[in-house]
Amino acid sequence: MMQPKYPAGLMWFRRDLRLFDNATLHTALSQCAQVHCVFVFDKAILDALPRADRRVEFIWESVYELNSALQACANSPSAGLIVCHAVAQEAIPELAAQLQVQAVFAGRDYEPLPLRRDSVVQAALAQAGRAFITCKDHVVFEQREILTQSGTPYGVFTPYKNNWLARVTPKDLATHAVTPLADHLSPLPAGLRLPLPSLHALGFEPTNLSQLRIPTGETGGQSLLESFFERMDDYHATRDFPAVKGPSYLGVHLRFGTVSIRQLASLAFQRQATGSQGAAVWLSELIWRDFYAAILANFPHVTHGAFKPEYDAIQWEQGPEAEALFKAWCDGQTGYPLVDAAMMQLNQTGYMHNRLRMVAGSFLVKDLGLDWRWGERYFAEKLNDFDLSANNGGWQWVASSGCDAQPYFRIFNPISQSEKFDPQGKFIRRYLPQLGRLSNKAIHAPWLAKPIELQAAGITLGTDYPNPVVQHDQARVKTLARYAAVKKTTLPQ
Repeated sequence: MMQPKYPAGLMWFRRDLRLFDNATLHTALSQCAQVHCVFVFDKAILDALPRADRRVEFIWESVYELNSALQACANSPSAGLIVCHAVAQEAIPELAAQLQVQAVFAGRDYEPLPLRRDSVVQAALAQAGRAFITCKDHVVFEQREILTQSGTPYGVFTPYKNNWLARVTPKDLATHAVTPLADHLSPLPAGLRLPLPSLHALGFEPTNLSQLRIPTGETGGQSLLESFFERMDDYHATRDFPAVKGPSYLGVHLRFGTVSIRQLASLAFQRQATGSQGAAVWLSELIWRDFYAAILANFPHVTHGAFKPEYDAIQWEQGPEAEALFKAWCDGQTGYPLVDAAMMQLNQTGYMHNRLRMVAGSFLVKDLGLDWRWGERYFAEKLNDFDLSANNGGWQWVASSGCDAQPYFRIFNPISQSEKFDPQGKFIRRYLPQLGRLSNKAIHAPWLAKPIELQAAGITLGTDYPNPVVQHDQARVKTLARYAAVKKTTLPQ
């Protein structure tokens, strides 16, 4: 066996709250004789969040489980996590000095704020003669690993996907075993054997996370994966219907690393090999995730403007009327049931079905004429699975300003989308119960229903449910003109 490179190291858990197939923990245990483990509830991130935030509660529950898993893995109650509530870029160098480690290990991040934080940590550690080693764990391929023949990053998904599929090998998806190296896990120093801070001690309140039955931690991720595996073959046929149990619901687990992207991709490959169309489509969705992460890494300007800079010249609606329209959208009060039900789902649960993210996003941008960045910020605040690269990529897709985006002249009709993907109105009825007595036909556009039907359903438009805040056909004309002014092109007939 090779002699460890470092006598002692510090594993900094971040977006990888699991033991199974944890590339960074595996690397730390392989390179160090003794490994301490830490998680920081980072005040630089948490202080700006609302006091009732499901994501913080999800992380707290997952960290609690991770601590127990580390103790079990080390077969010692004195092992486990050092948990800090501090500013991470200050706490990590201080803890590294206190523990006298020679190296700190962390999963690589690609977002601007974490990159700046990591730069500060690396500089502080280097000044003290300590290494800062980051590992790829959150994606299969990162940054500039997948390039065009001319050596430039891709801006279109399909050729990126084809190259991804051509490049991937079993080694890329191999499991990074932790258990065989568990004897390198260090007991906690006596002064750091502290109970995990409560949610209240962190300054947060409990949410409806448990009532929503969102499973947390590594065990929660595995239970969802096992459930999805049974219906993966039908994913291609079910994924667009919000009233059907079609998706994997693993988004939040991918976001916080309570499940391994390599494990998911491996399972998708295995099922695809049996001829499963559902698995092939799901694998494509996982590749989209890598694609958007690569876009963020290679084109960081997308965090503050359009991927295609000419779209920054679009004149969006502004002023009090625009702000009122935005509030109606946020509150699920647009008068378009599928859009409103989608926003109610988001506000009540922190989740929104992927098809509805496209529909609600398109409505904000192309029906209301509002800046896509308004919607991006709102989703960033509300989504349990908020991930900067995917959220930005999705919003730029609906705004037609991003890579491989929806062409600007293709505008979702919220009524036909509703009729196609929620034909019986089951999803709408769940989140807009006041419309429950309308017929399957009328529920998609209540203002078009006959007065006698509205009366029979107990609905007074403008009182029980709003009238449409815009007329789709008129809004479509305005949007085509808005975009054409930028594109300087002849509109399609």
